[in-house]
This record gives sequence, C-alpha cells and structure tokens, in this order.
Amino acid sequence: MRHLLLMASYSSQTNMHARNLAIVWAPNLLRSKDIEATGFNGTAAFMEVRVQSIVVEFILTHVEQLFGDAPLRGTARPGGGDTR
Repeated sequence: MRHLLLMASYSSQTNMHARNLAIVWAPNLLRSKDIEATGFNGTAAFMEVRVQSIVVEFILTHVEQLFGDAPLRGTARPGGGDTR
C-alpha cells in the first residue's frame, strides 16, 4: 500500500491518483473467490470490482492511520540497518 501511495504522489505527472490506482489494483489485491467460482460477468462483476476499488482507495487515503509510520519492509532506516 505504501508503494501505491508513493505512486499516487506522482499523480500530477502520471494522472494515477489514489482512485485510478485503486481501480487498477483492486481486483488483484482483493480477489473475489465468488466471482472466480461462479464466473460472474457483466453487472455483478462490475459491482464487485466497484466495491473492491472503493475499499482500496480508502486504504490508500488512510495508510498512515491504518499501518502507522513504520518504513517499508526492506528499506534502510535512518541510523543504519534495514527492517528485514
């Protein structure tokens, strides 16, 4: 999520703000077994992806509140070392 938030910070150049990133990434991040198992298509699939994208957009706009301010895993912390 932090990586997607970083990508959203470049939205003035890429036009990939939180909403657009959520639309693109939601089906992968919140995969629905119901859609896969029943082969939903059309309106039902669209509604499911819409809900998924709303959830991902919410998470992206509240990353700090949800996950705190810890650095990304594998990135160096100030003062040395990494978080692995």
